[in-house]
Amino acid sequence: MMGISIAGLDPSGGAGIIADMKTFQALDIHGTSVITALTSQNPNKVFSLMPVDTEYIKEQFDSIFDGYGEYINYGKTGMLYSPEIIKTVAKKIKEYDINIVVDPVMIASAGGPLLKDEKEIKKSKEIIANALKKYLLPKSIITTPNIAEAEILAGMKIDNPDDAKKAAYKIGKISNVIITGGHLNGINTIFNKSNNELKTIKKVLIETKNTHGSGCTFSAALTSYLIKENNLNITDLNITDLDITNLNITNLNTNNLSISIEKSLDFTEIAIKNGEYGTLKQARCFNHEKF
Repeated sequence: MMGISIAGLDPSGGAGIIADMKTFQALDIHGTSVITALTSQNPNKVFSLMPVDTEYIKEQFDSIFDGYGEYINYGKTGMLYSPEIIKTVAKKIKEYDINIVVDPVMIASAGGPLLKDEKEIKKSKEIIANALKKYLLPKSIITTPNIAEAEILAGMKIDNPDDAKKAAYKIGKISNVIITGGHLNGINTIFNKSNNELKTIKKVLIETKNTHGSGCTFSAALTSYLIKENNLNITDLNITDLDITNLNITNLNTNNLSISIEKSLDFTEIAIKNGEYGTLKQARCFNHEKF
């Protein structure tokens, strides 16, 4: 089974393409990638960003699908840097009929990490958000913003669970959405666009510094489970066992987006617990015999 990640490169190995590949590997998915931007960063600081030329982005897509097109049906996006790159990626996703999970990573592209003025940073992120909403979210299976990203997408402040629900409704006019709750006491807010269903899932917050790349890990895990389950209906399901030996992705009871979300939240929790320098220190911490 194969998947594709379309995102930026974090040379520190904690986020972006590398985090996605580690997650794909841990979940027994062969990962392919399209790199959209190069970064100079570590878990504490972003030094610089450099976008990849859109023609080269197209060539990466074409080379992958020339060799593996029949095997790749699902993928995810991460940092896409600019409206031009977002538009290019959206066209390629349509061309190759990719079922896509959108992790709406927000960066201040015009000036990048060198921007100091908060108003300029906010304006730059709003430009990215508007491009995502116009070109990519309508094509997505689901989008996975954290609180800060959801605030930009919804155009509102999120201070509590009720605010998160309102934001989910707003974003849900365009795409299915899970607003991850790492900055909201572990309350994850999910909205299903097809039936206007909203629900929340509470997870225990882990006291750790190993959260760099956790959003990438979650969206890559969700993509992996969707590859295996290949069904997009949302239903209610309770999954509470976090024992890594019971994280069995081949014997799930139903094929649906809801179970993929639940399993991905559990996987991410385990990845953070087993993290060092970020999530998922090593893929071998997962019992592949149970997969």
